[in-house]
Amino acid sequence: MGVFSAAFDLEKARRDATKARVQVDEGVDPAETLREEKQRARSEPIKTFDDLAQQYFTATETGRYRASGRVKRASTLANEREVYRIHIQPTFAKVRPETVTRAMVRDALETMLNRGVTSQANKAQAIMRQMLAFAVDDRERLGVNPIAGMSAMVAERARTRVYADGELKDVWRGICHPESLAIPAELAARRRAGSKVFVGPAMRLLIQLAILLLQRKGEIAGMARSELDLEHGVWLIPEGRMKTRRAHAVPLSPVVVELIREAIALTDGLANSTSKFVFPSRVREQPISGPSINNALGNVLLALGIENGTVHDFRRTGSTRMTSERLNVSHHIRSQVLGHLDSGGGSSVSATHYDSNSYMDEKRRALDLWQALVLDLVG
Repeated sequence: MGVFSAAFDLEKARRDATKARVQVDEGVDPAETLREEKQRARSEPIKTFDDLAQQYFTATETGRYRASGRVKRASTLANEREVYRIHIQPTFAKVRPETVTRAMVRDALETMLNRGVTSQANKAQAIMRQMLAFAVDDRERLGVNPIAGMSAMVAERARTRVYADGELKDVWRGICHPESLAIPAELAARRRAGSKVFVGPAMRLLIQLAILLLQRKGEIAGMARSELDLEHGVWLIPEGRMKTRRAHAVPLSPVVVELIREAIALTDGLANSTSKFVFPSRVREQPISGPSINNALGNVLLALGIENGTVHDFRRTGSTRMTSERLNVSHHIRSQVLGHLDSGGGSSVSATHYDSNSYMDEKRRALDLWQALVLDLVG
């Protein structure tokens, strides 16, 4: 009896078998065809690591290369591209893939750690490992992946940070009035912005929505106009942008709708703007990047003297407040608000495959309670 693996795509296997039968009927040898395809792949120019990276991104975006057995989400690939551009490309772009060694990668990651980059160092390492595995598995360009099995540079622990009421109040006022903030001189060197704090109008709105809606940073940054029904107060995030790979309906209160309308008006006010995104990047047709959001909030936190805070911690803070005695939201509805897969005490299979409820009314009540608490705190 065979062993089931989630990485085995039965539907793809059927398609491949059908394709092979057609080839045989036409007098074509499927094995020879496969050898020719691999030969063509090997003949494609991969002179540098940057060449390899671009072919890796193209293959993963089209679904032709599936390292984990399934197509990566667009948001995941966008994040990988950003990490590659910032942390990998400057060092490895012109390096020949076959000359990359474990020591070279370790030295580059240690340089990142010395600059205070921690979790991104682990992400950069994981992305390089996947790219080199692609060179081995798909392109047969390399005989072995030099960093396969290399342990993570930083032992990451699950975060537990929750903002206090006073911190939420200070952050909200800080992003609304950044001109009143200044990073202390002794800490200015830790941020490129120096002693001044700048939070643009669109960034302010994005962070406010992250606080009020409790959705993931990438989901809010990637908000598309086509996903919104502002008349009925609903934001439907498609499955391709959700970590759970299930579409997620988020109720929008009147306050949130007004914030989104303000963001759309800002985008429409840009010269030659035709972006489909509510929060587009100023330099390319894609959403505002994660590092830009982190940097903006990081400057505010630094000026306020609030330590160890991130955008994602707003999500954990709201989650914690919801199920506390202050709001008394059930754990199941809290999970529905966050877009988690939650069986609600029943079978996880039933919850995943046999429960199509969106729990919209319950989610709306829960978010209304949370937003009322936030707006009361910030005055």
